[in-house]
Amino acid sequence: MFNKTEGFATMIIGEFCDVFPPETDGVGMVVKSYAEELTKMNQHCYYVAPKAPNCTAVHSFPTFQYLSIGLNGSTYRAGIPQIDISFRKKIKKIDFDILHAHSPFSAGREAMRIAKKRNIPLVGTFHTKYYDDFYKATKSKLISNTCIKYVLEFYNACDEVWAVNHATADVLREYGFKKEIRVMPNGTNLWHPTEEAIKAVSEKYNISEEEHLFLFVGQQNWKKNIRNILHAVQIYATENQNFKMIFAGKGPDEEEIKELAKELGLRKKVIFTGHITDRNLLMSLYARADLLVFPSPYDNAPMVVREAAAAGTPSILLKDSCSAEGITHGYNGFLCENTPKSIADCIVDALPYAKQVGEKARETIPLPWNVVVQNALSRYRELVGK
Repeated sequence: MFNKTEGFATMIIGEFCDVFPPETDGVGMVVKSYAEELTKMNQHCYYVAPKAPNCTAVHSFPTFQYLSIGLNGSTYRAGIPQIDISFRKKIKKIDFDILHAHSPFSAGREAMRIAKKRNIPLVGTFHTKYYDDFYKATKSKLISNTCIKYVLEFYNACDEVWAVNHATADVLREYGFKKEIRVMPNGTNLWHPTEEAIKAVSEKYNISEEEHLFLFVGQQNWKKNIRNILHAVQIYATENQNFKMIFAGKGPDEEEIKELAKELGLRKKVIFTGHITDRNLLMSLYARADLLVFPSPYDNAPMVVREAAAAGTPSILLKDSCSAEGITHGYNGFLCENTPKSIADCIVDALPYAKQVGEKARETIPLPWNVVVQNALSRYRELVGK
C-alpha cells in the first residue's frame, strides 16, 4: 500500500482498458506499455479489460479480465463486469491506491464504480474522437450527441483528466468538457531492426530491393481515410510502377477495401498483411518503408506515427489534423491536403527527402516509455498524496 508519508513506496495501480492483447489497438498498446513500465519500476500494476477470446499470452504484469460479448461487425468486445461474479470477488481483494481508465465505456465505468466505492483517485485519459464513431454507427446527430453526454459524464467524474496531446484536449473541450485537462503524451521506444530483419520483410512480402515501399498501419476502416489513400496510389501508379503499398491491420471494412483496390487495378501493387502481432516484424516493416502514409482525419495522436519515427521512417499526415501536432512539413514529416491528388503529390515530393526527414523524425518524435510512465507515476503519487 502506498505510504503517504514517505511518498515513494510501492503503489497498487489499476490500468483499465476496453481491449486486451492480442486484440489490441493503439489504446491497448498504450495501456500495455504503462503496465510493462510500471512493473519495471517495481509498482504493482494490473491490466483490467474485457476477456479476450483465445488469449494465452503470458505478460510481465498481472491481469484481470471480465466477461464480454462480441460486437457484430467489430473487432471490439463489450465488457459486462457487472455480472461477472468471479471477477468481482477477485478484484475486491486488491487494495488499489489509484485507478487509471483509458475508456469511458465498460472499463471506465467499472473503474469509476470501484474508485467511488473505495474513495480512491480516478484518472481518465481521453484518446479517441468518439463522436465520429457514434455518428458512423447511427447516422444520427441526436443519438451521437446523447452518447457524447454519456462520455462527458464519465470524464466529469474523474479526479483528473489527461489527453495525449493539445489537439486531443481541444476535441474534448469541443464536446463540452469544462474542467482542467493535463496533456500526458504517449511514448515510443527507439527501435533499430537489423539489416537481416529488414531483408526478411522484403522477401516475405515479395518487395524487390529497388522498389519503394509505402505503408499504412492501423484498422482497416474507412474512417482512417483509406479510400483517399487507394485513389492516391492509383494516381501515383499512372506514372510510377516501381513501388508497393502495404496495408497492415484488420477491421470492419477490410473486404470492401480489398474490393476497391481490385476495382482500381491495384492488385499487383497493394498488399494486405492482416493484423501483425510479431513486434519485430512490424518494426522491421516500418524500417523497410520509405513513407508511412497516414492521412487520417480521425486519429488524435496515433502510435503508428511514433513507431514509424522510432524506426527512422517519416509520415505523411493531414495538414491541421490532430495527428499532425508536432510535425513540421519537410523537417520531421510531411503534410498534405485531404484529397487523393494532394496525397499522391506529397508522396512524389517526399521521396527524395524521406531518409533525412526520417532521421529528424527519429530525433524529435519518439519519447521513451520509461520517461512517460515515470511522469505518470509522479502524478499518481501526487493525486494519492492529496
